[in-house]
Amino acid sequence: MSDDAAIQQLIEQLSNRVSGRRRSAAKKLRKLKTKEAGPALFAALKNELNDKRTWETQYQMIMALGESGYTESLDFLRQLAEQEFEATMIYVAIGDSITRLIYLDEKNVHNVIEQVLSLPQNSFFCNGILRAIAMQRIVPEERDIKRLLKFADSRGTSDNNTTWIVSASAGWHKNENTIPFLQKHADSENQQTKKAAEAALKKKYIKWSIL
Repeated sequence: MSDDAAIQQLIEQLSNRVSGRRRSAAKKLRKLKTKEAGPALFAALKNELNDKRTWETQYQMIMALGESGYTESLDFLRQLAEQEFEATMIYVAIGDSITRLIYLDEKNVHNVIEQVLSLPQNSFFCNGILRAIAMQRIVPEERDIKRLLKFADSRGTSDNNTTWIVSASAGWHKNENTIPFLQKHADSENQQTKKAAEAALKKKYIKWSIL
């Protein structure tokens, strides 16, 4: 089967009656990172959102939109971030995909970093943003790096969000605050943070396994 035929088959599978089959298709399209699937994923997500029980499928569809670079879904995802979801992982996916799409569109993440700093109460949404920054190995503007390092050490910042900032800073060594920040977190009692800091001090990114 050709790549185009395989993609078309997965697109058709997004309409399968069984949620698990739809989720499997979205997950595979996410891995393929093909923008061709964007419109079908977008339409499928809108239908999927009608059933809160299928949050895992919704998660994979949202992530696939980000991975496929379907920037046409950006405004919708922004609106989605303001809705209430029982499954908090949905916010992680939204934050992650919004960050990927904005970076693809603007080559800059200043605006999403502003959201992290201005909306820290939505820790899961912030987690998605910071996760994408780390996994995409994005180097923000100097002023934003300084603010993120400070945010990581702020009271109330979750361990997960701190770890993502620590991991992302593997590529931020030009900032004078990065090395002292990493040296401090290399002694962290949180093993994930410690692991990320030790790698980042060597300018190495950890290959995290995520949902």
